[in-house]
Amino acid sequence: MAFKDLREFIRLLEERDQLVRVRVPVSPELEITEIADRVVKGPPAQNKALLFEQVTGSTVPLLINAFGSARRMAWALGVEALDDLGRNLEKVLDLTMPRTLGEKLRRGLEMLDVARIGPRIVKSGPCQEVVETENPTLDWLPILKCWPGDAGRYITLPQVVTRDPVTGRRNVGMYRLQLFDAGAPGRPPLLGMHWQRHKGGAEHERVARERGVEHIPAAVVLGGDPAEIWCASAPLPPDVDEYLLAGWLRGRPVHLVRCVTQPLEVPADAEIVIEGYVDPHEHRLEGPFGDHTGFYTPAEPFPVFHVTAVTHRREPIYPTTVVGRPPMEDYWMGKATERLFLPLMRLFLGEIVDVNMPAEGVFHNLVIVSIRKRYPGHPRKVIHGLWGLGLMMLAKAIVVVDHDVNVHDLSEVAWRVLGNVDWRRDVVIVEGPVDHLDHSAVRHSYGGKIGVDATAKGPEDGHKRGWPDEIVMSPEIKALVDRRWDEYGIR
Repeated sequence: MAFKDLREFIRLLEERDQLVRVRVPVSPELEITEIADRVVKGPPAQNKALLFEQVTGSTVPLLINAFGSARRMAWALGVEALDDLGRNLEKVLDLTMPRTLGEKLRRGLEMLDVARIGPRIVKSGPCQEVVETENPTLDWLPILKCWPGDAGRYITLPQVVTRDPVTGRRNVGMYRLQLFDAGAPGRPPLLGMHWQRHKGGAEHERVARERGVEHIPAAVVLGGDPAEIWCASAPLPPDVDEYLLAGWLRGRPVHLVRCVTQPLEVPADAEIVIEGYVDPHEHRLEGPFGDHTGFYTPAEPFPVFHVTAVTHRREPIYPTTVVGRPPMEDYWMGKATERLFLPLMRLFLGEIVDVNMPAEGVFHNLVIVSIRKRYPGHPRKVIHGLWGLGLMMLAKAIVVVDHDVNVHDLSEVAWRVLGNVDWRRDVVIVEGPVDHLDHSAVRHSYGGKIGVDATAKGPEDGHKRGWPDEIVMSPEIKALVDRRWDEYGIR
């Protein structure tokens, strides 16, 4: 399953009764947030994508909650279930030597498929059906004010395209943008570029300042194939092109067109592209903003994005999202990341069985991992190993359980942790990098983290008392009760 653009995905959602068209006038200031929040947190049958066809102050339809369930997120990435993402990637990462001619042929075809899906530049695309370079404005877009304490209106579901000022390598990130000025004749629009210090865009800014670069070309892409949208949020290594990953998920290359005012390429099938540049020496207070932590992020200085052009389809659709107290739409985007990147964790830590980053942990605050424990101190090795894997360094709490624990059953995990842990023996507390948005950290982006070994202990672990057996009914009695259940008259 691959989509040419956002419209094909919308059609699929409508065919599968996963889209509601809201045809009455609705305000982009707070009202859409409240509707979307009720829908994503409400009964599963009510949780659908929403297409607002009459947003006050704009003629552009607005799409929200498109990724707000496990099914819709899986469909967006071309699979029927999120676990399929990891299984598909495991085939590519399989490092065992093929033994038979058939295995060699299959492996060769798989690698050839990967080599074929790199992004390609095309001459034109729908995203440039309308080109505005003279006095571009953003006042026609239905940009949301999400929460009462927000500093203004924010673009929340962008693909922000930049290049490293030295190497030229592309980075695609999902960074919110505060609308400082929508623009007017002779006054180009201005936006606040909220790229956090651990993200690729911020690294480009640091390099630009060190090299004395005056402008960082940037493009804010809205829409396109849903795989392209999601890949902007994926925590990839710096040298891996997000559009290469999108091409692999799609099974075909991402087609790019050259920007009209900046030396960048953007997805040809996008709805709207805002071109411009970031001055690495110019910062302005951005925020407060109601964030995915469930709290307001306070105002901080961030770079200013100067708009030089706006291109779009003739009748574009504006995709957006709302973040706040979980679970919300971004939880399912994060869950897709978790399932896809599980094989990569196993590549470095082969003892890992499964991982869960629950909604309550807001991605980075809690990582539950099950392992096949083989030796004393093994859980601690996994804890430190995870802290050494890319953005897993931001994990605030890592809990390790045995291989037979269902990490997605939080009740079972809590039972195991509270029963198995001796708090003096089984806890690791360290200091290190934490998420930019962690308001509890003693210093900005630096604070305490905890690792908990909740595995069963034995003499090798220094636990000489013996470990009790878990209470389990005998198979014979379970089978007997199964056979006689109807006789008991229990309904």
